[in-house]
Amino acid sequence: MQDAMKPEPLRSNTLEIQGIRHGFFTRQGGVSDGIYGSLNVGLGSSDSRERVLENRRRVACAMGVQAENLCTVYQCHSPDVITVDAPIGGQEIKADAMVTATPGMALGVLAADCGPVLFADREAGVIGAAHAGWKGALYGVLENTIAAMERLGARRDNIVAVLGPSISQANYEVGPEFVERLTMENGANAAYLQPSDRAGHALFDLNGYTIDRLERAGVSASCLGRCTYAEEDLFFSYRRTTHRKEPDYGRQISAIVLGDA
Repeated sequence: MQDAMKPEPLRSNTLEIQGIRHGFFTRQGGVSDGIYGSLNVGLGSSDSRERVLENRRRVACAMGVQAENLCTVYQCHSPDVITVDAPIGGQEIKADAMVTATPGMALGVLAADCGPVLFADREAGVIGAAHAGWKGALYGVLENTIAAMERLGARRDNIVAVLGPSISQANYEVGPEFVERLTMENGANAAYLQPSDRAGHALFDLNGYTIDRLERAGVSASCLGRCTYAEEDLFFSYRRTTHRKEPDYGRQISAIVLGDA
C-alpha cells in the first residue's frame, strides 16, 4: 500500500497566514486505485476502508496533525455547523460545517463538485470549513459558519474565506425544477443561470453564487477557480461519474488548522 507520491495540495495566497495552515487537496498522492485513484478520503464510498484511512493519514500528515485530529463530519447538504474543540470521528456527526478556536484541530470538508470553503480570522485565532453545495448555500450554511465563528470571538470584517475546487458553470446543467426552486427563493438568483442547449434547462454558476453570498455576509471572499468536472487528472467529480454511469466516485478534501507546523 505504499506509494512514493505524497499529497501536494493547492493553496490560496489569501490563506497563507502566520499561525494557520491550509490545503485544497486534489485526488493525487494516495493509495486507492481504479475509479478511486488515488487520494480518496470518502469513508462513505465503497472504496477499501483500509485505503481510505491511509489516504486520510497522509492528508493529516501533510497538515501537520495526527490522523485522529483530522476532523470531518457526515455531510448531508444541510445548513448545520458544529464547534470542534477535541477530535471527532469521521462519520458520526451530521453537519456541513465546522469551526474551532482550538489549535491542532484540522477541519476538513469533502467534495466532488460542491464547494469547499475555508475561513480564517487571524486576529481572533478562529477558523472554519464549510461544504457548500447549492442546497447548503441556498439555506445558509455559509452565513451560519460565519455566525459560529463570531461566537468564538471572530469578527466578520476580519474573516477571509476561500472557495476551493468546485464545478464550473459551463459544466453544471440543472433542470427546470432546480431553476424554479432557486428563483422562487429569490428572484435575483436568476442572474446565476444561463440558458443551456436543452429547453427549460440552465447552467448554474455555483462559484459566483457562493462568493456573492459570502461577500453579502460581510466577509472577504475569493475563489481558486478550478473546475472539478473539467480537470479529471486532479479532481473527483460526482457529475462526471454520473454522466459515465460509473458505480461510485471518490471524494477530495480541503482542510485548515490553527498552529504552526
